[in-house]
Amino acid sequence: MERSSNNSGKISEIDSILYQAEKLRERSFYAQSINLFKKALQGYKKLKNIDGIFHSTISLGDTYRMVGKFGLSEKSYRDAIQSGRRMKDFIKIADARIGLGLSLRAQGKWKKALQLICESKKIYLKNNDRHGLAFSLWAEAGALRIKGDIRSSIEIFKKSLNIYKNLKDTQGTGYCLCGLGGASRVAGLFKVSLTYYLKANQVFTSLRDTFGKAYSFCGIGNAYRMLKDYTNAFSNFSKASTLYKKIGDKVSYAYTIWGLSTAYKMTGDYRKACYYLMEAMRLFKKTKDSRGIIYCKLGLGEIALLKGNISAATKHLLSAENESEKNNFSVENCHATVLISCIRKDAPPSPSFSKGWPGGFSGKIDNTCYNRLGLKLRFQELPLNIP
Repeated sequence: MERSSNNSGKISEIDSILYQAEKLRERSFYAQSINLFKKALQGYKKLKNIDGIFHSTISLGDTYRMVGKFGLSEKSYRDAIQSGRRMKDFIKIADARIGLGLSLRAQGKWKKALQLICESKKIYLKNNDRHGLAFSLWAEAGALRIKGDIRSSIEIFKKSLNIYKNLKDTQGTGYCLCGLGGASRVAGLFKVSLTYYLKANQVFTSLRDTFGKAYSFCGIGNAYRMLKDYTNAFSNFSKASTLYKKIGDKVSYAYTIWGLSTAYKMTGDYRKACYYLMEAMRLFKKTKDSRGIIYCKLGLGEIALLKGNISAATKHLLSAENESEKNNFSVENCHATVLISCIRKDAPPSPSFSKGWPGGFSGKIDNTCYNRLGLKLRFQELPLNIP
């Protein structure tokens, strides 16, 4: 009895550590929460408390993913899956598989991510788990956006949003609004995108969700960029950058400064555009984000083209085209195709290339691939305001 009482006291103490870690993560203090999750995990392992081990490992997976440590994230999720199997708890296995899918999705591995996410969705449907279903739909929609199936992405984000609203899950609602904002932007629906992101920002502000606010500020910045309101774009990128740096999120910060770079490119400040592109490239390489790297190569190639450096432009753009084909990124491959079309020497020049542009390329843009993808993007001349 005494030994049982001692174990109960120890579990209670470790449960308290896990609770503190979860509260820190909710406040976006990721580094501190990781330390406590690891401490809790070791405690549960000593007591062979399988439920505690599962909760610690899946939480570590979630938190490592937020800061771009995808190798550690994947290991944690796989450990959580094993714990779920030992417990014969199919919902826990599904939760961990979704996490693993999100980690793979963040690295551009959308095919495997979709497989894992859809496997989990079937389990949630079978068990009538509405929260799980909403989460799996949100994850699936994000993976489809990376694939380049934007129409399906928007449709599934809306399904997830409706479930979250019915469940009165405010945070889930906020993330769906952000997802819809991003997918709508890529679709070419810029005003719609801005509306979604502004609503999301209101949600996250009311929740005091630091990551959510940063996420929505970045989206608002990109929406204003697409609407050519660069003053508001720069202002919101600055807000997002400050918050991302504060919480140590390298993944989302990299996409923020990519957006910032694109805004500088559109306003003709190629020096700053290149500076932020190289910084984003460094972070994307560190997190092994193949899609992010492609966006940086597209930016560097286009700036080289704008400067008349055809050799450098060709090198970057062909590399972006090859990598997007290899990873089956439809939208990014289309951007590369459009930019490469400018280098064709046999096409008549566009109006913008008659103003003292260097010879050797036409500037005529073939943008037909956007129609095939169902996107309302109609770029006519450089620079391209890539969404």
